[in-house]
Amino acid sequence: MKIKFCGMKTISDIEAANALHPDYIGFVLTAGFKRTISAETAKELKASLAADIKAVGVFVDEDIETVAAFVNNGTIDIAQLHGKEDEEYIRKLRSLTDAEIIKAFRIKTGEDVKAAAASSADHILLDAGTGEGRTFEWELIKDIDRPYILAGGLNTDNIALAVEKLHPYGVDVSSGIETDGHKDIAKMEAFLHRLPLEAKPD
Repeated sequence: MKIKFCGMKTISDIEAANALHPDYIGFVLTAGFKRTISAETAKELKASLAADIKAVGVFVDEDIETVAAFVNNGTIDIAQLHGKEDEEYIRKLRSLTDAEIIKAFRIKTGEDVKAAAASSADHILLDAGTGEGRTFEWELIKDIDRPYILAGGLNTDNIALAVEKLHPYGVDVSSGIETDGHKDIAKMEAFLHRLPLEAKPD
């Protein structure tokens, strides 16, 4: 199972990731969110990231050329679209970059699940919102027929149940590994420790 630590903001966050070795880390690169970092900071942090950990750029209804530029200049490896980006947006982004695309969906109804399953993105991420630290109704996705990354309110208390119940392709955590709005290496370690043995990163 793939592990993503999202909302990385500081060099200490990157050092913790390098020590714990998730598959992915995430930078929020659209302005206006509490975990947003600048392009310059993202580039500096990426330079310190272990080579075999992929950097994901998280964007919300961002200009397509801006997203492509972050990938093409090496700041990120993967683009995650967390807004209202449609299939035409994904098609245009693919024309500008070869990077993998993750499309996030807020799951509130069965129709949201159907839309996620039909996405042309390389990966889909199922969430409750944009980093508010709350879960959605997991029962809605029990019959989804494609692999997905589970997000939304995951923490040390519920991650074992989530993995055992849903068997996601990957999990994405941000607020669940923070204390007072900052990444907490002890919580990162605890999150990984609570994963079922077969789901732990190498």
